[in-house]
Amino acid sequence: MKPILYIVAIVAACGAAFLSFAQSQKFKALEADRIETIATKKQTLLDADVADTEIKKEKALLAASEEKKELLTQSVSSLTSAGSAFTKDLDKLNDDLKGQDEEFAQLKKALAEVNTILSALGGDVTLDTLPEKIQQIEDDKKAKQTKLEELEVLVGGAEKSLATSRAELDRLSKRMVERSSRIGRNSMDAVITAVNQDWGFVVIGAGSNSGFTPQTELLVERDGRRIGRVRPSAIEPTQTIAEIDLESLASGVRLQPGDRVILAQPVAN
Repeated sequence: MKPILYIVAIVAACGAAFLSFAQSQKFKALEADRIETIATKKQTLLDADVADTEIKKEKALLAASEEKKELLTQSVSSLTSAGSAFTKDLDKLNDDLKGQDEEFAQLKKALAEVNTILSALGGDVTLDTLPEKIQQIEDDKKAKQTKLEELEVLVGGAEKSLATSRAELDRLSKRMVERSSRIGRNSMDAVITAVNQDWGFVVIGAGSNSGFTPQTELLVERDGRRIGRVRPSAIEPTQTIAEIDLESLASGVRLQPGDRVILAQPVAN
C-alpha cells in the first residue's frame, strides 16, 4: 500500500509541480502580454501625439495655404483688373496712334499744298524765305487795295455823274413823251356816234383814254367846215357824252352821227 501511496504522492507532487509550472508559464505569458500591451499603448499614445502634432502642422500648413490662396486670388483679381486697364490703355493708344496717323496724313497733305503754293510763288521761295515773300505779298496787297479804293472813289463819282445824266435824260425823255402826247392830242379828233336832239347831247367815240377832260372844249366839223361846239358832261374811258352848244350852231344846222370832233384849243407844249 505504501508504495502505491508513494507513487500517488509522487504523481500528485509531479502534477502539482506541473500545474505550478504551467501557471508560472501562463503568468509569464500574461505578464509579457501586459508589458507588450502597455508598450503598445505607450507607442500608440506616442504615435497619437506625433499624429496630433502632424495634424496641427498640416492644419497650420492648410491655413497658410488658404491664406496664400486668398493672396493669390487677390493677386489674380488685381492682375485681371490691371490687364483690363492695360487693354483699355492699349485701345486708347491704338486710337491715339490712328488719330496721329490721320493728323500725319493731313500734315503731309498740307505740306504738299504748301509746296505747291511755294512753287506757284516762284522757284526761289522756300520755307525760310516764305515770311519775306508773305510780307512782299502783303505790301503788294495793300498797294492794290489803295489803288482799288481810289478806283472805287472814281467809280462812285462816275456813277453819281451817270445817275445825274440818267436823271436828266429821263427828264428830257419824259418831257419829249409829254410833248409828243400833247402834240398827239392837238391833232386828235373823234367821231360823233349818236345824237339826241331832244335832250341836246351827243355821244363821242373817244373818252379819257384819248385825253378828254371836263374842261376840254370841242369843236364839231363836217366836210372840213366848223359847224358848232360841244362841252363834255360825262367822260368814260372810251366814250364821252357832251352837251350841244346850241348858240354855236349855224342856222338850220343839226349835228348828226359821223360829224368829227376836234380840240377847240391846242394843248400848250
